[in-house]
Amino acid sequence: MNRRRTTWRTGLAVVLAVTGVAALPAAQAAGETPSVTMKLQDDFNGDGYSDVAIAAPEATVDGKTKAGYVAVLYGSANGLQTSSKQVISQNTTGVTDSAESGDLFGSAVSSADLDQDGYADLIVGVTGEDSVEGGAETGLVQVVWGGANGLSGGAPLAYGHHTYDRLSARGELTVGDVNGDGATDLVVVESLTRLRVVKGPFGRDGATNGGEQTVRDDSDPRFLDLATGDVNGDGIDDVVGTMHDGDEGDARRITYWQGTPDGLGEKTVLLDSRGWRVQGGESLDLGDVNGDGYDDIVVGRYDGADSDVSTPIPKGGRVAFVPGSANGPVGTEAMYVNQDSAGVPGAAEQYDRFGADVSVADVNGDGYEDVAAGVPFEDFNGLTNAGGVVVLRGSAAGLTGTGATGFNQDTIGVPGAAESYDVFGAATHLVDANHDGRAELVVGAPGENTNAGSVWVFKSTSSGVTATGSFTFGAGTLGTVAANAKLGSSFNY
Repeated sequence: MNRRRTTWRTGLAVVLAVTGVAALPAAQAAGETPSVTMKLQDDFNGDGYSDVAIAAPEATVDGKTKAGYVAVLYGSANGLQTSSKQVISQNTTGVTDSAESGDLFGSAVSSADLDQDGYADLIVGVTGEDSVEGGAETGLVQVVWGGANGLSGGAPLAYGHHTYDRLSARGELTVGDVNGDGATDLVVVESLTRLRVVKGPFGRDGATNGGEQTVRDDSDPRFLDLATGDVNGDGIDDVVGTMHDGDEGDARRITYWQGTPDGLGEKTVLLDSRGWRVQGGESLDLGDVNGDGYDDIVVGRYDGADSDVSTPIPKGGRVAFVPGSANGPVGTEAMYVNQDSAGVPGAAEQYDRFGADVSVADVNGDGYEDVAAGVPFEDFNGLTNAGGVVVLRGSAAGLTGTGATGFNQDTIGVPGAAESYDVFGAATHLVDANHDGRAELVVGAPGENTNAGSVWVFKSTSSGVTATGSFTFGAGTLGTVAANAKLGSSFNY
């Protein structure tokens, strides 16, 4: 995942209610270019409001099981609204190829302006895609182009080179400007162990003249998650990955590659104050949690491994914070939070998976970016794996449990009712969809309604995220097939 950064555009007006493609107000008619004052890397229609893409990679599309789709909710002055939505699959006109069983369209999802036309584009992983050149399950990354009327058309960006490369699995795709040339680059994991950087800008046919960079790692890694952001404040995006050894799933670490004018530099494995590797985890995001102008590294890690005995507060899962600096990430200043930390709702219980998915943004407008941490295996009220979400606060001292808030489907004001195996919180996303300087919380529960999946949206105030005014939606709202879709498996980053 990677943090959605605001860099150069404000828009003009509110998205009108639609079913299918979102309509733009007359103030910005089709064919006009958005005003170039600030850019949102997740604004697909150029109206100045961030949008959200929601993955259902196991959904059935036109009878094809696990073909997958991505649903989009468009932002507005009133935030996210189900009246302004769009559903994209490989059977959507103009999108590369066609829906096939097992393609898993939406295996990974991101967004950025790849062709530099002022509109963010939707970048979709199709990890089960076959190709003529590579064979079975080489995998594909494709783009659906943004524009004044929303998303339409598309092109392939990269196929895997070999059979079963499964390019663009979840956690193995990110985007950012890693060489500082002003164009967004695509970064994916290829053949399990190496990074493949496809350098932008991209043409409307998906081609690029920027070339590629392959970043090899002789430690035989298996990647868990990827993110981009400016950790050292030099104006060039860096790449951070969490991973484990190929022959030892418990040998986890965090690796940093500095972005340079020549592309990604040599790797740095983060070490803590003991000289030991800072343990990686299953989820990763970047953002300025301590407000010092450098992107910090936030990592969620499951518990239940042998290394629990040698790493700080692992019980039930934990979230790690590693500050950025002019010299890059400072592993010796890593700090950790779990559900036994002061101020954090709940209690640390084995296998809760606190931190299963983390997202970073400022939810109360105080200038410090906060962290949403999913707890999808949380048990309560006699329920198993009902799930929840905890929002942790950022501060000048870093990540803190003070002022943390928790939500689940039994929280007063939250629609629905908690049930076993809903796994509410399996995916989280913080996004300022109404452009008020406070990010709303979006939560996925892919286990809801026997794996149909549903999504919840929470508003934010100056006090942070609130259950008041929250709403939920699923396949019925989207007009899609519900059975085993696992809607809300992930979001765009």
